[in-house]
Amino acid sequence: MTATATDARGAIEAVWRIESARLIAGLARMVRDVGLAEELAQDALVAAMEQWPDEGVPRNPGAWLMTTAKRRAIDLFRRNERFERKLDELGREQQLGEGVLPDFDAVLDDRIEDDLLRLVFTACHPVLNTGARVALTLRMLGGLTTDEIARAFLVKESTIAQRIVRAKRSLAEANVPFEVPEGEERINRLSSVLEVIYLIFNEGYSATRGDDWMRPALCEEAQRLARVLSGLMPNEPEVHGLAALVELQASRNAARTDADGDPILLLDQDRSRWNQLLIRRGLDALTRAEELAEGAYGPYAAQAAIAACHARARTPEQTDWVRISVLYAGLARLRPSPVVELNRAVAVSMAYGPQAGLDLVDRLVDEPALKGYHLLPSARGDLLAKLGRHADARAEFERAAEMTGNARERALLLNRAADQG
Repeated sequence: MTATATDARGAIEAVWRIESARLIAGLARMVRDVGLAEELAQDALVAAMEQWPDEGVPRNPGAWLMTTAKRRAIDLFRRNERFERKLDELGREQQLGEGVLPDFDAVLDDRIEDDLLRLVFTACHPVLNTGARVALTLRMLGGLTTDEIARAFLVKESTIAQRIVRAKRSLAEANVPFEVPEGEERINRLSSVLEVIYLIFNEGYSATRGDDWMRPALCEEAQRLARVLSGLMPNEPEVHGLAALVELQASRNAARTDADGDPILLLDQDRSRWNQLLIRRGLDALTRAEELAEGAYGPYAAQAAIAACHARARTPEQTDWVRISVLYAGLARLRPSPVVELNRAVAVSMAYGPQAGLDLVDRLVDEPALKGYHLLPSARGDLLAKLGRHADARAEFERAAEMTGNARERALLLNRAADQG
């Protein structure tokens, strides 16, 4: 049945969010050029937007996009003077047939053959600086817009756009191989790879823009990548620390929104809806990280330990906020950040009272990195409300609502402002 233009557009957007990373990764394995792979994927997306409204959404939209992109790649090589050399690299033209298409439903059973993981390590090549590595991989694997990445980094959108363009050019000029590195080189790239997975998860856990509070597909992709990486690098404690963190955080997803998709804050959630399987996975991964590090915490394991405090509390009242505040203090020493300090302030307020937390938050008011960060006035509004300063709290919630790009979060903040009278 032919889809309407509106139905087709919605389907295209949904498919692109799910399949774009696999599409780009599969194409990058074929053409050995991440920039070209993204261009081919975008061409396939344009073709879908032109054809699906009239022809209907195909039964396997991911495979359709890959087939279309592959054909365009062959046409491009035929028009290019490098065609013969490219064919030799790819193993002759007949090998570009159906056999090269990724199986979108297959479960990964070969960690090295995971195209997505290859794409992560390729984008995290030392030829790029850290900011470019993370931005490029978020763009390629998460399908995030430059605006969404900019929000994750708390920098200007134009800055991220320049990083991505330069990163793709640098990879092409350096002829960076599309592969998972071995030995010391793999370890050297690990911190950037972990950061990429972490930021992908965060964008899924709390979407920076749009009408939805969460983007579960991104959370699931980050969880999958973290699990794959744990198998690839089983002796690295921070790999297990990150795996623990994303599993424990994701365990709350079903309880984080109501039937209408509106946000439910942590202390108001129905904890019986927390996913116990993910909690067990997360706690097991945290135990493994602690064993490998002999009790010491890296930044991701420290955050996982904080999430574990929430996971172990059957009611909000049982939460060990004193331990959480101590863990945040340790995290602040490991990875100094205004955002970490803001989270520590919230934990201190829960452990020692709202005034203690407000004193810490007020020190961050003039922090340049938090100038457009809506969670600063949101946290301050919450503390002011608890202290009975309702007019000041209302102003802070309204200011936070103006800053956020997420419609659900904006509505929540405006409701909290209205509750202040």
